[in-house]
Amino acid sequence: MTAQQPIAVLGGGSFGTAIANLLAENGQPVLLWMRDPEQAEAIRSNRENPRYLKGVKIHPAVEAVTDLPATLAACELIFVALPSSALRQVLQPLAAQLAGKLLVSTTKGIEAQSFKLMSQILEEIAPLARIGVLSGPNLAKEVAEHALTATVVASEDEELCQRVQAVLHGRTFRVYASRDRFGVELGGALKNVYAIISGMAVALGMGENTKSMLITRALAEMTRFAVKLGANPMTFLGLAGVGDLIVTCSSPKSRNYQVGYALGEGLSLEDAVARLGEVAEGVNTLKVLKAKAEELQVYMPLVAGLHAILFEGRTLAQVIEALMRGEPKTDVDFIPTSGF
Repeated sequence: MTAQQPIAVLGGGSFGTAIANLLAENGQPVLLWMRDPEQAEAIRSNRENPRYLKGVKIHPAVEAVTDLPATLAACELIFVALPSSALRQVLQPLAAQLAGKLLVSTTKGIEAQSFKLMSQILEEIAPLARIGVLSGPNLAKEVAEHALTATVVASEDEELCQRVQAVLHGRTFRVYASRDRFGVELGGALKNVYAIISGMAVALGMGENTKSMLITRALAEMTRFAVKLGANPMTFLGLAGVGDLIVTCSSPKSRNYQVGYALGEGLSLEDAVARLGEVAEGVNTLKVLKAKAEELQVYMPLVAGLHAILFEGRTLAQVIEALMRGEPKTDVDFIPTSGF
């Protein structure tokens, strides 16, 4: 009998580790590739990733490895959980090895200079690979602790979606499929910015009505921007849009929310990010998103407002006041109305 082919997870952060565990619990052998040999050794000897998922036992079927070419050679299905800033430099040198592989990006970010989403970078590096994305309200710690969770795998490649559903779908983790890869991935990247605003609002003691207003206007803003770029507005009513936005904007477990909360407590951006100790993609996304919104002439007052707070010395109270003074528009942009 032939041995079962392992599945690769690239990136030993909190989400990469949680996904590796899920796959292993579903009976799949997993190669978890990480750059840091000490971190890999900690997993091998203690069956725990203390830096990113403290207290979560790592399944015996997860093998922590540091040899990337060997990992890619051994696997056909590969989950890419690298930070957006590292993805290109890690995979570009091994582009030839990625031909024909099934690459599933789990990173919710946008590349700074190019405004490319992670799956677009993968496509550029490996034009002969089959590409999908995984996104949704998936806080890594809760996934690892078996809280009931749902996610979306998105690709025009139906077989890729089915493969991902087959290996990840389990007792506590439900996987839905979508064909709108761009919309699903854009939802995952954009919501991080609004989570920072929500964290600030909570730290400053703003009310539940205010939080709800911010989340709902964030959804309108995200959708308006995504549709301008060609995404389907209905995608944003699903898990990767409103689902992910709600959890990221209301949970202290969200990294971007934590950064916002620290800012609301009066910390500088540098100190807020340092306190977190891992990547908060929203800060990177904010800069590129503001520039892109201006270029496309998309009205995004929350994005402009957060940029003014982080980089132009404004306060959240000033931004909300400007939002309240803004010209009242329609509640939902994509309902056909007469008279406009």
